[in-house]
Amino acid sequence: MSDEVREPLESEDDPFVVRRAKLDALRAAGVEPFVNGFEITARTAELAERHADLEPGAETEDVVTIAGRLVAKRDQGKMAFLVLRDATGEIQLFCRVNVLGDDAFAAAKDLDLGDWVGATGTVLRSRRGELSVQPTAVTLLSKSLSPLPEKFHGLTDQETRYRRRYVDLIANPEVRGVFETRFKIIASIRRYMESQGYLEVETPMLQPIPGGATARPFVTHHNALDMPLYLRIAPELYLKRLLVGGFERVYEINRSFRNEGMSPRHNPEFTMLEAYQAFGNMQTMLELTEGIITNAARDVLGTLDFEYQGMQVSLESPWRRATMAELTSEAAGVEVSVHTPLDELCALCEKHEIPVDKSWGAGKLLTELFEKLVEHTLIEPTFVTMYPAETSPLARRNDEDPELTDRFELIITGREFANAFSELVDPVDQRGRFEKQAAAKEAGDDEAMWVDEDYLRAQEYGMPPAGGLGIGIDRLVMLLTDSPSIRDVLLFPHMRAEA
Repeated sequence: MSDEVREPLESEDDPFVVRRAKLDALRAAGVEPFVNGFEITARTAELAERHADLEPGAETEDVVTIAGRLVAKRDQGKMAFLVLRDATGEIQLFCRVNVLGDDAFAAAKDLDLGDWVGATGTVLRSRRGELSVQPTAVTLLSKSLSPLPEKFHGLTDQETRYRRRYVDLIANPEVRGVFETRFKIIASIRRYMESQGYLEVETPMLQPIPGGATARPFVTHHNALDMPLYLRIAPELYLKRLLVGGFERVYEINRSFRNEGMSPRHNPEFTMLEAYQAFGNMQTMLELTEGIITNAARDVLGTLDFEYQGMQVSLESPWRRATMAELTSEAAGVEVSVHTPLDELCALCEKHEIPVDKSWGAGKLLTELFEKLVEHTLIEPTFVTMYPAETSPLARRNDEDPELTDRFELIITGREFANAFSELVDPVDQRGRFEKQAAAKEAGDDEAMWVDEDYLRAQEYGMPPAGGLGIGIDRLVMLLTDSPSIRDVLLFPHMRAEA
């Protein structure tokens, strides 16, 4: 913000109708208020770097053409100070009537906050040390009809911030930094995956059977084929079909959709990384997960030690590893596992006020206990391993205990960030698990999986041993930008309809 311009982003009580009248007056005078392109020669940050050593009061012969949104202005008679903001920062226009001429100077002073403005002039530094451009020409590029937020430091109403992200980005420039970091994280992941020999692929978003996760899908209808289709809840089963076809390392940074509740951690539309490696297993995916996340943190933060919402987090290796049964037993004060009698697990659930469905087996009960007693307590990165087969319909059974699977979830700050396992490649076992899921769906479980006959057919052609991984990109961005809600890292989060 300029030393010489202290006026905040005010509307100046200028309602829409007054600005619309200005627009009409400009057109009547032969001035087009929405120009067709504008050639610039410099950006704000570039000028700041180029003239970093310019002394206060000094002028240059550097003629530049710049453009940006008008975010502040002050009229001082025969001088006017306008502040333009481009994508790289802010710079002051030091407008003088004797340089611009009476008409152009009056037109510059009549610009409204929010207007997009171009200017050509020489670079100088004001007596107060503010880098400025003294324009010989000021051009209205695009007329703003709605006034900007009243306070310079922007919107504080969360509803408005999320619903009108375009205004949030104007009023709170730091918000743009969050999204720039988001896209740097995704770029870092792509570079890392390529360095590990993975090929980025694309799979269908509209699917005849929604598979790859236990979730309720969004349903639509294809008119030409006269058939129902579903927005994908995960790309998993299509990516694994590619392993059958001979690809060895594939990944997709995918948009998935789940017709479920919303919370600070859940949005019906979200982004995941899913990766599959032929001849890999749970251990392979564990190492890949740690590599992806630590590499992204170094790239965007320059460190593996940082704070998230008041919690100190260290991503330094090695990350803790513990089984679900070990962690749950420790929290419950009694040893439990998938082999604990059902009545004992049900009693423990009742003690901790966990609702129980009579159809649940020991694996589901153990998982519910873990989620209630343990998950929120795991702040430092923890690989929770050996999930029950009952709650892991796509994971390979453990060789030593078939009631468990070679699966892990990564928990950081009490939240799940990744899910991975040694893949189930046995089509006979897979069919049996699909059928159990289908029975659960028939009994009323809307989130249970369907029997995907084409996927089973693909497996019957022979699927290599493999490891698979899913990482929640939105949650990773939340972690590395210290954002409390998923809505803070989605440019346009879903909202209830406006009244």
